[in-house]
Amino acid sequence: MANLLLFITRSFFKLCSFSLLILFLISCSSFPSTEAYDPLDPNGNITIKWDIMSWTSDGYVVSIFFSLLVTIYNFQQYRHIQAPGWKLGWTWAKKEVIWSMMGGETTEQGDCSRFKGNIPHCCNKHPTVVDLLPGTPYNQQIANCCKGGVLNSWAQDPATAASSFQLSVGQSGTTNKTVRVPVNFTLKAPGPGYTCGPAKIVKPSRFVTPDGRRETQAMMTWNVACTYSQFLAQEAPSCCVSFSSFCNDTIVPCSKCACGCQNTSQPGSCVESKASHIAPFVNSYTPLVRCTSHMCPVRVHWHIKLNYKEYWRVKITITNFNYNMNYTQWNLVVQHP
Repeated sequence: MANLLLFITRSFFKLCSFSLLILFLISCSSFPSTEAYDPLDPNGNITIKWDIMSWTSDGYVVSIFFSLLVTIYNFQQYRHIQAPGWKLGWTWAKKEVIWSMMGGETTEQGDCSRFKGNIPHCCNKHPTVVDLLPGTPYNQQIANCCKGGVLNSWAQDPATAASSFQLSVGQSGTTNKTVRVPVNFTLKAPGPGYTCGPAKIVKPSRFVTPDGRRETQAMMTWNVACTYSQFLAQEAPSCCVSFSSFCNDTIVPCSKCACGCQNTSQPGSCVESKASHIAPFVNSYTPLVRCTSHMCPVRVHWHIKLNYKEYWRVKITITNFNYNMNYTQWNLVVQHP
């Protein structure tokens, strides 16, 4: 699950016949921060590579590759991009327009009234691009496209960790000296949390033909790196943890107001467990949670089943209280002391 992360940074427990002492510090706890930084993956990022493949009389053709290069402690990359998928935005440096696209589309066309005859795909100075959906006609597809913006992590599934689209750009310049790289990049995956740096011109990418006998290279290449921060994604924590043990009937619940307190003055801010009807399901990034004392979208229950000198065994139960989100690609990350 792209937005479900449990980081347990300190754990000490002692089991006896009637007592259980557990001290956990989890990433669901929220601390103020203004920078995009993931403490368990400080070097992880989403790299957006722009390759100018060929020049045309009015501009160039650009291939943009999303390469998910996230690295965590044991080189297992855990953060996916789930439905409804990524959205990439930027600001053109000059008066560029997008004449055509394959493998993706802009969310708005913008004002193209100054053009007669052939109308560009997008005239917006601040375009936002989304991936095409599965089942798109083959003549609109390119490699690594059309997955609805869903990306897996590089270490867990490299074959589905990249997403590509191609666009023809006009009014842009026709040489490396006249082209200006875009600015103000934004990435929603699918909600907030990512901060993108400026574009950096790098050594042109090289490509090997399918038969392996010839190598070509891009005319110009620049990269953009976007990093994630849970604190920028949402102010409130996204989950809480409850505890129990085989040797004690007492259950330690999630803390009261762990992810926020119930707003009793605003009916409909949460869903009662015995509600006979709720609004139709919408896959939204804004949580609509069940009314609970902790008000968290997700609860992780940690139950200690066995405790021996050489090992201990735990059963983990994850409960989704968010009526607006199906966590179809979740990951649970646990850091041992």
